[in-house]
Order: sequence, then structure tokens, then C-alpha cells
Amino acid sequence: MTGRTSTPDAQAAGGPARLLDTYREVITPEGVPLHLPAAGPVPRALAWLVDLAVRIAILSVLATILGLLGGLGQGIYLLAMFAVVWAYPIVFEVAWDGQTPGKRALGLRVVGGDGAPVGWLPAIVRHLLRTVDMLPFAYAAGLATSLCDRHGRRLGDLVADTVVVHVPPPASATQVPAVPARAAGQPLHADEQAAIVAFGERAPYLAPARQVELAGLLQPLTGAGGMEGVQRLYGIANALLGRR
Repeated sequence: MTGRTSTPDAQAAGGPARLLDTYREVITPEGVPLHLPAAGPVPRALAWLVDLAVRIAILSVLATILGLLGGLGQGIYLLAMFAVVWAYPIVFEVAWDGQTPGKRALGLRVVGGDGAPVGWLPAIVRHLLRTVDMLPFAYAAGLATSLCDRHGRRLGDLVADTVVVHVPPPASATQVPAVPARAAGQPLHADEQAAIVAFGERAPYLAPARQVELAGLLQPLTGAGGMEGVQRLYGIANALLGRR
């Protein structure tokens, strides 16, 4: 995949926290553009504070319990503290679809620079480099880097090729009408396939006359006009979606 950016002015939405966010546009090998709404430093800082509170709560409970075991408990607590401080974000981001509890609470997710789920190596790298982002104090280096980067990435993200994005709201479920699938009869480009599937999903919400008008544009493909052409487009859309 290759990535390119688009300006947020005409796309940004969802409240003040996103006003300074930018969109990262990724073009898949199939030619489909993905728009990743990159998160700025404010929502990321809030998510970090939530995760900090969670870690403090976990360590407080462990300290109370392990304190009853004396010296053995202290040794176990040191190991647990290391795991909570360092392994907590890495394991959550890899195993929980790029989200820690703090990121989930703020509607954020870590993804690869190409939009793919984050893997173990990028997750480890981005968190190991927090030690650099923290310099000289209070994440000053990380904040400066994120403010200079158009996608709000700190140094760890730049090195690991990751980006923190807002989780898009769930899209309303749309279905192509249950028409038997039929082959298009000729090769179709990716954008043509996407247009036919989009027609199949949206046409049922249009007036019949408008459906016929749009389907008429593809009459050379369907070989039929009127509602028959509309039904044939539904069948081609279902075939493109792998339905029968």
C-alpha cells in the first residue's frame, strides 16, 4: 500500500478534539482509497491519562495483596510493575485491535502506516521509544514531534511507521437486494466494481424513476433497460460481493 494525505478542512467532524486532526489517505493495491482520521495530541494525551489511571489502580491492588507475602511479594511486585508499565500497552494494542483501555475510551486506535493492524514489532518499537519522547521532561520531545508532523505522530510512531487514528462510527448496514447473482460478462476496473456495488446498496432508497435513470447509464453492460436493467445491476453487484 502507498499513503498520501488530504486536507481535513472539508472532512473533519466530530467535535473540538478533532479540529486540528488531519486525514491520512491510503490507497490499497486494489485502488480503493482509505481515509484514516489521524488523532492529534489532545485526545492521545487524554487516552494516556486514562491508561495511567488504570495502571496505577492495578499496581495499587497488587501492592496491597503482595504486601502480605513479605520479601517474596516485593519481588513479585517488581516483576508485575515492569509488566504493567511496559507490556500493558504492547499486549493490548496487538491483541485488542490496536486499542488500550484508554484508547478505546477515547475512540482511538493504533494502525500501521498503510492502515493495516499493528503487529508485535511496530508495537514494541513505538513503546520502547517512549523513553526518547519523554525527554527532557513531560513528553516534550514527543509533543514537539507530533505538532510538527501532519498526522500527529510522535517519534516512536515515525520510527515504527504507525499512526493513531479515530475509530470511525459504525456505518449503517446496507444490503444489495436479494437478486440472483449474475456475471458482468466483461472485465471491470476496480472503480467500476465499486460503483456497481454502491448502486446496489443505495438504489433501493431511490425513486424507481431515478433507479432506471442511473441503470440506463450502464445499459451497454446489462443489455436491458427499465427495471430489468436495474435488476441485472443488482445481480452483478451480488456477484461482485461473492453472493449467489
